[in-house]
Amino acid sequence: MLSVIKKYKIQKIKINLFFIYTSLILLFIAFNVQSSEKLKDVAFGDENSNVIIKVFSSLTCPHCANFHKKVFNKLKKDFIGENTVRFEHHSFPLDLAALNAEKILRCINDSQKRLGFLDEIYEKQDVWAVGNDINSINLKLKKIAKKYDLNDDKIKTCLENENLEDQILESRINGSKKYSIQSTPTILINDKIYDGKHNYEDLKKEIKKNL
Repeated sequence: MLSVIKKYKIQKIKINLFFIYTSLILLFIAFNVQSSEKLKDVAFGDENSNVIIKVFSSLTCPHCANFHKKVFNKLKKDFIGENTVRFEHHSFPLDLAALNAEKILRCINDSQKRLGFLDEIYEKQDVWAVGNDINSINLKLKKIAKKYDLNDDKIKTCLENENLEDQILESRINGSKKYSIQSTPTILINDKIYDGKHNYEDLKKEIKKNL
């Protein structure tokens, strides 16, 4: 009788250990899958385009907003349809408000809606990126984000996502190290820093030189 009980206890311990082991394995897999996730692209144009333009910018930077509205959108109309030029937005947040806006941007699943959110964030920068109260800023960001298929729960999860935050900050650090970026916006054409004027005509000429 005692041996039967003993065998039962041993079997029970083995089963418990199996479940613990399995749970740890699943946690390990989940962690690695999450960690290996890449930031969602925010880009216009084909990946195999002849000219790749990278714009490192902060979503609270007034010069970045000015460039996006007055230069970038014009260039987009000129070149995107030809599939010869690709424009990429790269994260370089300069403050917490920019970081939070960037996190929301990367949480939008649909690529076209991400681009729409980016347009609106720059267009309304003087509305949402005002003051030092981050809670007030977040509320304004949420109002914009809800137009792009994000509800309150998704936005909350997004803003609290430490893994996503790490990826964005790592992207900034890597960009700073690789290209010695010191200000925003910094523009690269085929991985070379463009040091000319940030106006439509000059940048258009530089792009055509590289086609």
